[in-house]
Amino acid sequence: MFRFRQITLALLLCFYAFAVYALQPATQTDQATLTLDNVFSYRAQSPNALRWRADGKSYLVLEPSGKGEAQDIVSYDAETGQKTILVSADKLTPTGASTPLVVESFEVSSDSRKLLLFTNTERVWRSNTRGDYWVIDLASGKLQKLGGNAPASSLMFAKFSPDNDRVGYVRGNNIYVENLADASIKQLTTDGTFHLINGTFDWVYEEELFCRDGWRWSPDGKKIAYWQLNSDGVKQFTLINDTAGLYPVLTTFPYPKAGETNSAARVGVISANGGATTWFEVPGDPRNSYLPRMEWAANSDEVTIQQLNRLQNTDTLMIGDAGTGKVRTLLVEKDDAWLDLGFFDVDWDRHGLARGDLEWIDGGKRFLWASERNGWHHVYSIARDGSDVRDITPGDFDVISVNTIDPAKGWIYFDASPENPTQRYLFRARLDGAGKPERISPANQPGTHNYNVSPSGDLAIHTYSRFDSPPVFEVVRLPDHAMVRSLTDNRELRERLAKLRQSPKEFFRVDIGDGVQLDGWMIKPPDFDASKHYPVLFYVYSEPAAQTVVDEWGGGTLMWHLMLAQHGYIVVSVDNRGTPAPRGRAWRKIIYRKMGIVNSGDQASAVRAISKWPFVDTTRIGIWGWSGGGSATLNAMFRYPDLYRTGMSVAPVPDIRLYDTIYQERYCALPQDHPDEYKQSSPVTFAGQLKGKLLVVHGSGDDNVHYQGTEELINALVAANKPFTMMVYPNRSHRIYEGPGTRRHLFELLTRFLEENLPAGGR
Repeated sequence: MFRFRQITLALLLCFYAFAVYALQPATQTDQATLTLDNVFSYRAQSPNALRWRADGKSYLVLEPSGKGEAQDIVSYDAETGQKTILVSADKLTPTGASTPLVVESFEVSSDSRKLLLFTNTERVWRSNTRGDYWVIDLASGKLQKLGGNAPASSLMFAKFSPDNDRVGYVRGNNIYVENLADASIKQLTTDGTFHLINGTFDWVYEEELFCRDGWRWSPDGKKIAYWQLNSDGVKQFTLINDTAGLYPVLTTFPYPKAGETNSAARVGVISANGGATTWFEVPGDPRNSYLPRMEWAANSDEVTIQQLNRLQNTDTLMIGDAGTGKVRTLLVEKDDAWLDLGFFDVDWDRHGLARGDLEWIDGGKRFLWASERNGWHHVYSIARDGSDVRDITPGDFDVISVNTIDPAKGWIYFDASPENPTQRYLFRARLDGAGKPERISPANQPGTHNYNVSPSGDLAIHTYSRFDSPPVFEVVRLPDHAMVRSLTDNRELRERLAKLRQSPKEFFRVDIGDGVQLDGWMIKPPDFDASKHYPVLFYVYSEPAAQTVVDEWGGGTLMWHLMLAQHGYIVVSVDNRGTPAPRGRAWRKIIYRKMGIVNSGDQASAVRAISKWPFVDTTRIGIWGWSGGGSATLNAMFRYPDLYRTGMSVAPVPDIRLYDTIYQERYCALPQDHPDEYKQSSPVTFAGQLKGKLLVVHGSGDDNVHYQGTEELINALVAANKPFTMMVYPNRSHRIYEGPGTRRHLFELLTRFLEENLPAGGR
């Protein structure tokens, strides 16, 4: 499904799916009542594009300049808050232009003398990764556009060279290096085409392996290591835009569905001055394996490469000679189900050990590696030759993600929550494995904590929130966690929230039998009366890509649910087994080859248990979800038709054979090997059992979860003579937000359907 990640990437399904920026707040006349006119105007503020400076004592952010959309680049002393405008919007006006550049993000050169500015961006599938790049010299103020005569918004993944004299980037599936002194450009690769991709990735690598930036400078700046993908032979999917003009406009792109042919990937090294590429001699069939991770191996002569087999249950870590292309194996990680690369939750904005990347320590003599080999996600320190493996985060708990590594002081900082899988806290452990991990986050602040640690390791931007409490941003000192300075506590938002008719909210655990307890949360109506019976709407995702039950600010999803509670609904969410909760490997991987079966069974068991609560009206049980949650809604309505009266399924995957190779095969193996399992895991198989009221919503321009699957579902429901309601949003993507009025229309549709088919209020 469309992949969502939790924590600072924000409980992905909730925040990504609701794209609250697409709604314009209306004037609110009743400050106690939530309506569709105001519900998504309750938005938390946060620092924009925050970057620590190399000194570790100050940081940079983007702030409004007061001149249209243009922003100033501002430096703050982390401890005192002293503000200095490093680059004003006036200095970002190119020669001959009348308005400043609108900077969307920036990077600082390693010598702190230049900034690399990303502007005029365009979306490439998920993210705005294509645009224009400019370099500004902070001393002279010289503003220099990169790319020569390149078309507008055509450069990707620009990066300063280690000596900061050059910038490399991708353009048209080829890699270029530009000399900043004379603006001369060297094209390193020349074979890039629609199907032959250098320096970036195809659709499925981006979506499921989180690969976008596909090239790396060597530490000495003399070489570049990069991926090349060949999608020739991958079957193509076509999106049809029927409203662009008199005739349809077709968009075709390689999309490997489960069991079909994948792109072939390889990794090579080329001189930054040009020449032939040395390709690494990675064994195996490149069409039936993946190369998801590659980095320089703490020197400029060797590269580490990870190779996943097609079933994604074997990860081979290799080290390759950049001069000869020869590789040798350092270690092999295996699992009976599937392997998560690195960690199952990562903040991509942090520095430290990212998903699947190994981190070199001790001058390159050792590296850090994530593994579930003992039943828990832990971090291991391993000698460069693959020997002397040490668990440096011991204990019966999961390391959720690594925040940062402080080799000078010998610490690794990581996120974990041993006692409560709905929350997140900062811990640290010794890199040498001595002693026990210690908690850094305060004991008196239950909830979710995130940290952006400074390069010096003694300061951090701390973000703290709870389910119904907006995030607080502050500078703290580590390791004592002393608060140095507040950045924002979202006071205005808190004051608005305080004026609302308050709904009781609580986290709970529900026993579904056989010793299994599931985490959940519940929102009750403001005027809840325990002597009455209320309708219950379950919000669900249920698949291995995300949790819904997390104790962090719920954003747009929370506010809509609070509106429904004000209308008289109890809203509940439960995380079943198979979701990526930090409850151990066995919890997460019980769903292997039982997709749609284990998760829907756990959800149904939770409904049965919750239905025994005295205030629940068992004749008014509803369910809704998006993407994987849309599939879960179909499974609930079809497999357990006597439990659920109403369901709203947004952008579902009714037939898992229609989804992509990497996601579906990771959790369900190959359809050729297990055809009946694929059939039993697909909601469409059970469509004929529908009894309740069903709404299905999809965007016809969904490149991720194709509308094709919903059309198959329609055929199955029609064949079974099952009534249902259908809404198609022309040309909208998986997020269903493009075009004026779309987001408002969608949530008015959902609200109206719910209230017409699952009457609100206590009885």
